[in-house]
Amino acid sequence: MVKHTGRRQRLLAAVVAFIVSAVATVLAGTATPASPSVRATAKPAPDAAASAPPSQAGDPGKPLRIGISYGDTLTWKDDPGLATGLGDAVDTGAKWVRVDLSWDDIQPDSSKTYEWQRFDRVLSAAKARGLEVLPTIGYTPKWARKAGCTDDNSCPPANPAVFAAFATAAAKRYAPQGIHTWEVWNEPNIPFWAPAPDPAAYTQLLADTSKALRAADPKAYILLGGLAAVSTGQDTGYVSQGDFLTAVCKLGANKLVDAISYHPYTYPYLPSAKTSFGTAMEDISSTPGNLVAILTTYGTPNMPIWITETGAATNGPGTVTDGTNITPQTTHVTEQYQAAIASDTIRAAAANPHVAAVFWFSDQDTGQASDKQHRSEFYGLRRYDGSPKPALGALKDAIGAYEKGSSQGG
Repeated sequence: MVKHTGRRQRLLAAVVAFIVSAVATVLAGTATPASPSVRATAKPAPDAAASAPPSQAGDPGKPLRIGISYGDTLTWKDDPGLATGLGDAVDTGAKWVRVDLSWDDIQPDSSKTYEWQRFDRVLSAAKARGLEVLPTIGYTPKWARKAGCTDDNSCPPANPAVFAAFATAAAKRYAPQGIHTWEVWNEPNIPFWAPAPDPAAYTQLLADTSKALRAADPKAYILLGGLAAVSTGQDTGYVSQGDFLTAVCKLGANKLVDAISYHPYTYPYLPSAKTSFGTAMEDISSTPGNLVAILTTYGTPNMPIWITETGAATNGPGTVTDGTNITPQTTHVTEQYQAAIASDTIRAAAANPHVAAVFWFSDQDTGQASDKQHRSEFYGLRRYDGSPKPALGALKDAIGAYEKGSSQGG
């Protein structure tokens, strides 16, 4: 059973918006204007100094962390499905798995009861396989949602302190079991923060939550919620990764975390591709207004960047076989080209000294080829029926080549 499939549908919408904007930029030679309202409501977040991480020195000398991002699927799989999903991480050579620690799953009914058993099961299975777990804390149960935004678990909590209390309970439960890396929310710069992104509100939640996590887990390593690679647009309600990062950095959010998360879905281009407008991967450190430049402006030049999602959707409308003949209708790639993207993802991430981690999304398709309602559910290394796509082997080979080169100092 798959839960929260609406998340991937909105992600595909974000990707399509990015591609359309990029193509328009190439044709017209103009950049998408940033929303003038993004930073207008920003107010200083309280207790920033109290929540500050102990160091902003980056991750010099550490090998690239490589993982698979599963969203909220593993928690709902049966035992064979869970074994296959985590087995793919082991078989490819990935050492990390990113899994939603959904507040909506754990406390669906009230603040007084907890349903930890599904996440416990995933953690136990991951530990048995020697895998590190990165939980993404987010998704508000109905009873805790902000007034006027109650029909979507992407609605923010009415009271950030209540969310922070949930984070405290999670850290107290799972830090003794070896979890110390925490990602706070998912893609707050698109309507995964419903109904629209709010840098000031997100920074307030981050301030409360980072303070709570560090109090419960002195070893906590905290990631800013993964930023979607999109263009700012009033029609879409998106705030670009650069505009959003600038807004929250002005409020001190970068001083509350140890690293930022980013979701550079570069397809239908290879992650290493050089284009006239720059791919999402290049926005890390190469294009004007890149993420590293913003972090440098606000005092954290060495802050690591974790790519906690990236991937490519296969076999849908507008499928392309390579990075040419791209149009605004291009939304999917062939399975063979997905494999090339998977290989290039590891190489491109390893080549960028600012990137500390990269996670492929996802392990298995959650839509069938005949299902027109779920074209956004085709990011998997496996098809819906469990059969492997070429990308599964390509990712394994790429990770193996990286590990070999790393061990040889290359």
